[in-house]
Amino acid sequence: MVRYILKRILLMFGTLFFVILLTFMLMHAIPGGPFTRDRRLPEAVEQALNEKYHLNDPLPRQFFDYLRGLVMLDLGPSFTYAGHRVNEFIESGFPVSARVGLVTIIFVILLSIPLGVFAALHNGKWQDMAIMVLATLGVTIPSFVIATLLIYVFSFKLNLLPTFGLSSWKGYLLPVIALGGYSLSFITRLIRSSLLEVMGQDYIRTARAKGIPEYQVLLFHALRNAIIPVITIIGPTVAAFLTGSFVIEKIFALPGLGIHFVTSISNRDYTTIMGVTIFYAAFLVIMTLMVDVFYVMVDPRIKLE
Repeated sequence: MVRYILKRILLMFGTLFFVILLTFMLMHAIPGGPFTRDRRLPEAVEQALNEKYHLNDPLPRQFFDYLRGLVMLDLGPSFTYAGHRVNEFIESGFPVSARVGLVTIIFVILLSIPLGVFAALHNGKWQDMAIMVLATLGVTIPSFVIATLLIYVFSFKLNLLPTFGLSSWKGYLLPVIALGGYSLSFITRLIRSSLLEVMGQDYIRTARAKGIPEYQVLLFHALRNAIIPVITIIGPTVAAFLTGSFVIEKIFALPGLGIHFVTSISNRDYTTIMGVTIFYAAFLVIMTLMVDVFYVMVDPRIKLE
């Protein structure tokens, strides 16, 4: 196990390096720069800014200078907001995104697994069909449409919930439902289909033939194996939730990490784009490693070595 984890950590650094390189190349391949505006700056001012941030240096030198700062955990200054650094944006935005993401993860897990199990146990009945209709709608309707409908109904019509901010627990409800709608629906469908497949296996029939109570067959034999496909998508889903949703944070005016990323793209803020992308990529590869390790905890038959 230790050898496998060390090997994966080395691969993680390799993956992050290629993410950094690809992001850097794509940004500099786009015409214009961070100081290109609709109302063009005086040429002398633009030249001075490029000199200050070393944007006139050859691209290989800019890349290695950035890597040198990255080794020191310095993501560089923001080109849009003078006097601010990218680290500050992550330090201020990530806790907000993480709080909303953590509540969303709990919401999705606590609802999707029971709903999927309930649908599988009532396969072909009206309960199953009703859950599958709702799950299909949740998968097909985009999150920004769900967010808009929630705001219209619960904020404008019923005046029950706020449309922005996280000043109280009510502020979490609409963003969490909109953010978790797709994952809730997808995992519910996945649990149902996986559990139906597992319940038809020989070892389930053997467990029943031995007289094991049905709830033990379900919890300790069927569900434990049916949940393995869910674990596969939990890693990327958790990473996406905790690092923020660009669309949802924009709609609900949440000061999370996603809003900084959207602003940095529109402003061509190279360092902020790089910093947020690297942060998300690092989070994603770490969660993927944790998922692989968790496989062994759920099913000892899986060997990582």
